[in-house]
Amino acid sequence: MVYVKWVFIIAFWVLFGAFLHYTLPQKDIVRITDTYLERIDFGENSVFWAHAATGDNPNQTNRDVFFIQTFLPDNKPMIYRNEDTGWGWPPYFKFDTSNLQAEASDLESKSTGGAAQWALIRHYGWRNEFLSIYPNAISVRAVDGPDASKGIPWINILILTTLAAMFWAVWVRWRRFRQARIDPVLADMGDSIEAGRDSLAARRGRFRRWLDSWRA
Repeated sequence: MVYVKWVFIIAFWVLFGAFLHYTLPQKDIVRITDTYLERIDFGENSVFWAHAATGDNPNQTNRDVFFIQTFLPDNKPMIYRNEDTGWGWPPYFKFDTSNLQAEASDLESKSTGGAAQWALIRHYGWRNEFLSIYPNAISVRAVDGPDASKGIPWINILILTTLAAMFWAVWVRWRRFRQARIDPVLADMGDSIEAGRDSLAARRGRFRRWLDSWRA
């Protein structure tokens, strides 16, 4: 049972960490090479796509999605989707997909030399070729070069600190509740079971002595 308990605990924290890593904003410095529109038919990976753009039919099985094609400083390709999050999850309240696409198009750079235009894209989500999922771009702005500072992730620090404080507060209150209410009850149950065992052993001893007296 101890192993089963730890398996559940580890699985919970792994899933929770993956959820945070997918949801919290991340920043990449990239070189934008193209922006385009593509018709997407949603299948089993639909959970990794945002809801329909504000004002569109939310029940449609396919729709046009903006994409931003980029290269990282190590020349590895990275493709971002550009979708509204609206009032849904994650709560980025993004409604400016078309404006963001125009800003990304304005920062396109085909050059790989010193004159290349570099941009910082803030996004959430993962890129997985096997599942055909893409991170969703939230904002884009020009930076001086591939080594430009990404800034301090204040939002991530605030959210993680708040979550840690909440878990700590819940754990402390649960520990106090267990020590004040549950542990005494379990101790009384243990004492009652032990007393019952002692009483049963005593009755068995008397019964054996009574049998021995008859045998004698």
